[in-house]
Parts: sequence; structure tokens; C-alpha cells
Amino acid sequence: MSFYKSQKWKRKREMILRRDEYMCRESRRYGKTEPATTVHHIYPLEQYPELGLVDWNLLSLCEKYHNAMHDRTTGEVTELGRQWQERVRDYFEEWRERHGS
Repeated sequence: MSFYKSQKWKRKREMILRRDEYMCRESRRYGKTEPATTVHHIYPLEQYPELGLVDWNLLSLCEKYHNAMHDRTTGEVTELGRQWQERVRDYFEEWRERHGS
């Protein structure tokens, strides 16, 4: 079964959307209120499956900004996506130290 179909993911996704009040956090940075339709993995699930359900790695986004976080053809994280990675870098470094990566 795929990660995105699992009950754990569905519950976590709902929790993150609720945490972010169902609003796109990137839009909010610009003073706009755009409904969030997606929960994005700041550090990609494919590269960091162990961060798949970690709150600080999850971000509520509208489709426009979710598509802007990574190149849809290559899967590479974009400049905007890297900016979010930079914002949570302290959490990421702490996680890496704890897990010996």
C-alpha cells in the first residue's frame, strides 16, 4: 500500500491542515488567505521517508504553491522549496544528530 493511502498519513494530513487552519502557509506570508489543498513534505518523502510523519517537515499549501516547491518533471526541490528547508534547518540538524545520519 502506498504511503499516501495509509491511515497514518490520512490522520497526520488532517492534523497538519487543522494546525494551519486549512490555509496555505506560503500565501499567508504574502498576506493572502488561500485555502490549503495539500500537505507538502519540506524534505521530500522519497529521500527522507523517516520524516514522512514529522510535524515540522509538513506544510499546508494551495496547489499553486505546492507545484512551486518542486519541479514536477524532475522532482527536484526548487529555490522556493529550498527556502522552506532553510527555515526548518535547525529541526533537521537536530533530527540528524539524534539519528546518526
